[in-house]
Amino acid sequence: MSLQVLSDRLWFPPVSDALEDGLLAMGGDLNPERLILAYQKGIFPWFDGDVPLWWSPDPRFVLKPNELKVSSSMKSVLKKGYFSLTTNQAFAQVINECRNKERKGQDGTWIGNEIVDAYTKLHHMGYAHSAETWCKGQLVGGLYGIKMGQLFFGESMFAHQSNASKYAFINYVELLKKEGIVLIDCQVYTPHLESLGAGMIDRQAFLKYLELFL
Repeated sequence: MSLQVLSDRLWFPPVSDALEDGLLAMGGDLNPERLILAYQKGIFPWFDGDVPLWWSPDPRFVLKPNELKVSSSMKSVLKKGYFSLTTNQAFAQVINECRNKERKGQDGTWIGNEIVDAYTKLHHMGYAHSAETWCKGQLVGGLYGIKMGQLFFGESMFAHQSNASKYAFINYVELLKKEGIVLIDCQVYTPHLESLGAGMIDRQAFLKYLELFL
């Protein structure tokens, strides 16, 4: 199967056309309308360069809020009151901290100017949300992603202090659960999120969630 190249026309090929690694298409733009359509179809952008790359991996790494795992050490952190949580109070700071975070095995970041601009627009439209961890008035951790229907699509997180991103994630998952969110898309595997209860489901099962809960 050859890789589809997108133009200005607002469309995506069927996710079943994705390559073995999940890469579905390249090109197009990051306009809000295309990004919203992408999430509705189980597709997300992830690229390091000038040309957008669009992905729909199989299997998909997800977390069901009811299956969140909190270790005994993190329960202790949560009780101490060392950190505090806010939501949507520092979206610009969070996405830029995620952009600047150094990651093992990566020379740069996939969160370029286009991504920052695009997700900031989605934030102003009410789709993109952030959760922030604070300590003594300083932003020390956080995450951002897209909320649509009863699903949350996680994009990135960062921490400047130990457990700061976990604090944001755990508290935000609990908040999302209260809001009726039934699935959190974590996109691709990380040991960090696996330790918090995330696991793999096949693409068809993920698409069924989109069909039922968007």
